[in-house]
This record gives sequence, structure tokens and C-alpha cells, in this order.
Amino acid sequence: MTLVEEHGLAMRIRCDGTEIARYVYRPDDPAPESPRPYLHPLRTLGGQVVSLHRPHDHVWHKGIAWSLPNVGPANFWGGTTFRRDRGYEQLPNNGAMRHTGFTEVTATHEVVRLAHTLEWVTEQGEVWFTEARTLSFGVADGAWALRFGTEFTNVSGREIVIGSPTTEGRPNAGYGGLFWRGPRSFTGGSVHVPGRVGGDELMGVRAPWLAFRGRHDGAGGQSTLVFVAPEEPKWFVRSEPFAAVCPAPFFDREVPVAADRALSHHYTVVIADGAPDPAALARVVA
Repeated sequence: MTLVEEHGLAMRIRCDGTEIARYVYRPDDPAPESPRPYLHPLRTLGGQVVSLHRPHDHVWHKGIAWSLPNVGPANFWGGTTFRRDRGYEQLPNNGAMRHTGFTEVTATHEVVRLAHTLEWVTEQGEVWFTEARTLSFGVADGAWALRFGTEFTNVSGREIVIGSPTTEGRPNAGYGGLFWRGPRSFTGGSVHVPGRVGGDELMGVRAPWLAFRGRHDGAGGQSTLVFVAPEEPKWFVRSEPFAAVCPAPFFDREVPVAADRALSHHYTVVIADGAPDPAALARVVA
């Protein structure tokens, strides 16, 4: 594994000559898109792209990104905000997650590790949370695995409640967390959880892992992504009208975060060529 820094803006991770990920830690996105670090493009070891950036239907979707739409009155997701009895509105509340420094940047033959600190800044310029984030990239059983960890601390001086559009009254819209947007060719792909294979009807299922399998344009090959979440959350997942997956810790419950208290979440995403057994991949990285 090798690591190349890109002008103080991004890190490129390569494995045997293939760039498998680009981590943009200092984005230059417009303020209404809630600028925050993201991973795009993501590629399989075979070079197939398995992420999408700024699709015209939701320009704030950025590959894989830690994104939260309902953080008190603030929006760290991008775009409009859903409010009970009002629906979606564009409000002056699009915050940003700003990189403040690296605490680890290492690359060996086996693994690349990144750790950095961030501040969550509201549109009005207030720092509400500080975050310590870790990412690692390594090969796993013929695929590769992204391990993502975050711990964020409320430094606002008051309690902040984190929820989702579902906690505001919109059914089956519990998105918020580590959100992946798949390529357009993955539309209509298959969703896998322990003991079941389906599609959009698996929205809100609770499971320790969830896999998404889609086909690529061109030669028509398949790729499989397996999302592993030790906390067994409810999952936000769509196959139609686009491919998206999010282990959603705030799917249908508000979580109050007291002043000076922290929340932490850890996930693994396995990215594989073809159609391997997702349960086996989940066991390998668990």
C-alpha cells in the first residue's frame, strides 16, 4: 500500500498500482453543500469505480462521507433540511466539518493509516463539536477494507440533540451517519443482510452487516460492498431510484448529547470485485 499527498487537500491510496481511494480532507465545496471530508473515487482492486460524486439529483452526496442532516437546528449533510410540519426547506443552517490537523499519517506494505482532527462549524461560525477521526486501508481476503472511526465531542456549552428526517416525522428517511452513494449503474442492485436478499423493502432493517451488489456499465461485471457495523444499527438503504447505504445510528431515535460529552462510532466497508459471499467477507473483517 502506498500513500500520495495531493497539495494539502487530499490523500490518494494505492494498492499494487491501483488507486483504490482518494480521501479529500479539505474540500472546496459550496457552503450550501455542507463541506466535509469524503472518499471518492473508490475503486475495487480491479479498478472498478464504486462511488459517485455530486450527482445532479443530490449534489451534496459525496462518495462515502460522515454526514448528519439534523444536528439540533444545524445541517451537516448539505442541501435542504426536513422540519416537522414544514417539510424540506433551504435554511441558513448548512455547517461544515473542517480539518484542523493530522495526528497520524503512516503507510506500510500492508496498511495505510490516517488520523486527523476536525471542527464542526455552523453557518453562523460557532464550533459545536470537535472530532477525532481515524481511517485505515488494507487488503482483506482478495478485497480491500476501509475502517472508519469517529469520536466527536460537544463543545457548544449546551445539549444538542441529533436525529434524522424520520425523527422529524418523515417515514423511512432515517439517513445520517456514514453515507455511501453508489454509481448510477448500481441502480436496481441487490441488497444482502444475514439470511435475506432483496431491495428497498430492507429499509430500516436491523443487522450487523449489509451488502450491496451492483453491475458496471461497459463489460457488465459486478462489484460487492459489505458494510459492517458492530452496533447492529438500523440501515438506511436504497436500490431505487439510486444506490445508497448508511448504517444509521439516529434512524428513528433522537440522541441528546450533553455539553462536553462524546459519541463514537466505528465501521468497516469491504470493497470487492465480483460476487463473493458477503457473509464470509463480514466474518473476515469482524
